[in-house]
Amino acid sequence: MPQAAVAPEVRQVVIDDGSAGQRLDNFLIRELKGVPKTHVYRIIRSGEVRVNKARASADTRVALGDVVRVPPVRVSSAPEAEAAAAAVPAREFPVLFEDEHLLVIDKPAGVAVHGGSGVSFGVIEQLRRARPQARFLELVHRLDKETSGLLLLAKKRSALTALQDQFRQRETGKTYAALVIGDWPERKKVIDVALHKYLDSAGERRVRVVADDNADGRRSISLVRVVSRQGGYSLLDVTIKTGRTHQIRVHLAHEGHAIVGDDKYGDFALNKSFAAGRSVAGLRFERMFLHAKRLAFDHPASGERIELAAPLPADCETLVHLLQASNPR
Repeated sequence: MPQAAVAPEVRQVVIDDGSAGQRLDNFLIRELKGVPKTHVYRIIRSGEVRVNKARASADTRVALGDVVRVPPVRVSSAPEAEAAAAAVPAREFPVLFEDEHLLVIDKPAGVAVHGGSGVSFGVIEQLRRARPQARFLELVHRLDKETSGLLLLAKKRSALTALQDQFRQRETGKTYAALVIGDWPERKKVIDVALHKYLDSAGERRVRVVADDNADGRRSISLVRVVSRQGGYSLLDVTIKTGRTHQIRVHLAHEGHAIVGDDKYGDFALNKSFAAGRSVAGLRFERMFLHAKRLAFDHPASGERIELAAPLPADCETLVHLLQASNPR
């Protein structure tokens, strides 16, 4: 049986035009072909990977001229690597917009956007498998695994960098639908609370609210509008002005109105009741009610303003209707 080879020494890789703008994890996954993604994330977390001699997180964007320290790693043999690639099932997703520069899909809940941290594959790996002719296909931004809705991907490096610049400069419009517990106060329209990202004892990402003067906190702004109320629940439109990890989930929970089905920051007993069909007319609702419903951005080539919308998934729509029917006003 062929043995896995070990890269003989530390390498110092200088970021060129073809890699500039990528997340560190994506850069390493491509640089270390045959290395399991779980191992890539492990060496990042351990600090073995350095960017310009400093520790960096998986979501760090590498820039032109950066020097990335790549440690010796065990690389799978060719047959093993091919078997791993073959294990990714090809899958297309509902397309809401596509041209030669970009692709926008309606991602279902329960599907990760990429592999890693215990997930073998996600949307990006499945799409690449389904489109072997695609020379370039990269995620422009992320959605949590349990969040459904609009997901933007780039089909050219130039489109990727242009779109990511828009996201960083807050020139995009992103609105989410969220069903929360309780009656959201009409007067509460802006949440401006700093957030801090950390890893829990199991190595899972978590986010908490911190004081504005906390050096570890990052200012985070969400705009909230009540769409409807039904029997102790509120359907909200949440527009984010910053794109922090778990921002909407933590902001809403911090205000005392957790998202229905949120398994990290929500009401766990209520979530179990919904999943078992004990909450609303026997409906089993087993996901988080958070949906990326609207996305606006400037086209990276033409400059035209693109505005897209994804309707509520059927299970979310059904839950809202049942709540309204059981609690008429």
